[in-house]
Amino acid sequence: MQELVHQQHGIRGLEGQDEPPQHPCQCAQRKYRVENEDSWGFRQFWAPEVVQRDGKFYMYYTARWKEKDSLRIGAAIADHPAGPFIDVYDRPMFDFGYAAIDAHILFDDDGRMYMYYSRDCSENVANGRFESHIYGLELADDMITVQVEGICLCQPDQEWEMKSLSRGQQWNEGPFVLKREGLYYLMYSANFFGGHDYSVGYATAKHPLGPFVKYEHNPVLVSDREEISGPGHHSVIASPDGTELFIVYHIHMDPALGGGNRQVCMDRMRFREDGSIEVLGPTLSSLQPVPSASAVQ
Repeated sequence: MQELVHQQHGIRGLEGQDEPPQHPCQCAQRKYRVENEDSWGFRQFWAPEVVQRDGKFYMYYTARWKEKDSLRIGAAIADHPAGPFIDVYDRPMFDFGYAAIDAHILFDDDGRMYMYYSRDCSENVANGRFESHIYGLELADDMITVQVEGICLCQPDQEWEMKSLSRGQQWNEGPFVLKREGLYYLMYSANFFGGHDYSVGYATAKHPLGPFVKYEHNPVLVSDREEISGPGHHSVIASPDGTELFIVYHIHMDPALGGGNRQVCMDRMRFREDGSIEVLGPTLSSLQPVPSASAVQ
């Protein structure tokens, strides 16, 4: 049995609470179990994303494949969001001959489904260095069958994405896709996840698989102060009434140290009149207005 551990802490309080928290919110740890003693993965279980369809919950996760000692994406299904999640295969979802991580699913308006992921820099050499590129593909109707090979949608090529060149590596990873007024927004993170310059940008296209054009004023979520380090690898959620958007992302617990010890933060996000994305953060305030139409507990 392998376990995917998902722990959230450090989420900022909300105005209107009877007793605002004196410390960052400490959420209970949940262990999402992949019920398979012979799991194809053996370590580095991370970046799970869970989506719901027809009463079932589908988890897409990253793990290191025993057979090839390489990172891949797996799928597991449960009847409840807290599991147990049962692996659907005794292997990764697909093997295109390279490391793949950070799966994200888009349900399009026409009923078609797409997976976005990162071709990991651990096994991808481009432009004379190790690079992570974002790929996409269409999923079959069962949500677990990959029928075609992924295609490259974007790779590091803007100036702000060159902050980690001294490591001999560059990143476009952690994809998240929104659709608004017929336009697809591919949001992603760039630079080293353990460093201060980890940030979020986006690209747009008229088709879910591109071609995507990067926003000329990227990044849209970036730290400009010493107290906040590495805001990135995010998701986007809506308020209960659907009128507000929030970007949920991580920063380093110790901004001076960086690394893999991180906390979860949340700020408002919106679209400007010209369709560009604006993130109202990262913020340092401990209290923010309650999301629109949400009940105060």
